[in-house]
Amino acid sequence: MGRLEEPRLNVHVSLSGFPALVLNADFRPLSYYPLSLWSWQDAIKAVFLERVNIVANYDRAVRSPSLEIKLPSVVSLKTFVKPSTHPAFTRFNVFLRDRFSCQYCGEREDLTFDHLLPRSRGGHTTWINVVTACSDCNLRKGNLTPPEAKMYPSQMPFQPTVSHLHRNGRAFPPNYLHESWLDYLYWDTELEP
Repeated sequence: MGRLEEPRLNVHVSLSGFPALVLNADFRPLSYYPLSLWSWQDAIKAVFLERVNIVANYDRAVRSPSLEIKLPSVVSLKTFVKPSTHPAFTRFNVFLRDRFSCQYCGEREDLTFDHLLPRSRGGHTTWINVVTACSDCNLRKGNLTPPEAKMYPSQMPFQPTVSHLHRNGRAFPPNYLHESWLDYLYWDTELEP
């Protein structure tokens, strides 16, 4: 018998389709941005495979001829998954590190990324050579270095930690948060005095 495929986070999860917030065994979300969600089908499957505990439910239930079960709105893994300490180098994570704004002008639309030392001049696509840029600034800077173009990023690029990306992600909450999720989100943020 083959190994069962693990549910994936946020893959085509419809927010109107009763998604379940997925918490690690320590009751922290597996991911804040994107928020760790499973479809209700994946959540029910994980319940029956005894991989998760149901923490909270929706008022909606699914039925079979012999069983009725409320749809889980929050589940926690039974086994702790050690969070990654080094985030993947992806376009999305570069944008998240830079708070979804052009590092040259602050624009938030039509974003791409820019190599401080252009690739054609030996620059590499790495955390410390890439910043978020709007298309206009990227085009204007072109094949020049920041001093040559007299364009300097508002913050120099750096390799973020997972916790840094989580902190930035909290500034961009999802459009939909079910009330049963609120007790498990952002509880570790610093409180205002």
